[in-house]
Amino acid sequence: MPCPAVPHHRAAARPPRRLPSPLLVFLAVCLACGGGGAEAPAERPAAGAGGGGGDRAVAVRAATPRAVTAPADDSAVATPAAGRPVVVFLGDSLTAGYGLGEAQAFPARLEALFAERGLPFRAVNAGVSGDTSAGGLARLDWVLSSDPDVVVVELGPNDGLRGLDLSMTEDNLRRIVTRIRAAGARVLLVGMRIPPNYGPDYAGRFADLFPRLAKELDVPLVPFLLAGVGGVPELNQGDGIHPTAEGQRLVAANVEPYLEPLVAAAWRQRGGVPDAAP
Repeated sequence: MPCPAVPHHRAAARPPRRLPSPLLVFLAVCLACGGGGAEAPAERPAAGAGGGGGDRAVAVRAATPRAVTAPADDSAVATPAAGRPVVVFLGDSLTAGYGLGEAQAFPARLEALFAERGLPFRAVNAGVSGDTSAGGLARLDWVLSSDPDVVVVELGPNDGLRGLDLSMTEDNLRRIVTRIRAAGARVLLVGMRIPPNYGPDYAGRFADLFPRLAKELDVPLVPFLLAGVGGVPELNQGDGIHPTAEGQRLVAANVEPYLEPLVAAAWRQRGGVPDAAP
């Protein structure tokens, strides 16, 4: 999956300061991509995808998935715990915790936080660096094989980065949410934003699709996953793109108030009480 390369000589010369808003959002989108790989020309938006004619092409590098897209055997799939609800985090490198140990990624941090609060759940990190909405849809059978109570859907930024047709992105997300709910699980949709490198209309339509879809399907929405984190140097790794462990902690805090009622509802549906969880 292509991802804009960030030239090292520019990164070294950049003074430690808060990034301008457009670049902040651009780097936030890059969080959804992996690192490493050969450079190739950037993709241009397809006809009707909202791309601007004056946009400059950028160099990209192929993403290296950090997490598996499908397990070689059933040992990689979490089995439902007898007591704790299962929460699957379906996403890209933001979810995978690119550059960090899995215990430092926001899904694991949420698992620990909720356990401390007496509302434990079992987290399944299904984040794959560079994944798109189409890739998430293709992996959905595997995700649902863990029989989740809740699925957190963090997908779409790579679609926008590549200038893909947003109607397809929205349709993929709609199908993901619909299939998850048909399987009996609750859904938490995560909103993201992109820079105006394909034009302000395209960027605006991308930002708008998440709240529109959440309203249409009546699912809760995290407005912007990277609020307070994207573009803050001390909260990102040396590449200036991927959150540090502390950045991931703050990302978890952004998700926590929207996830808590879903986990509580899962406990009520199971007819158990958190104190009885193993």
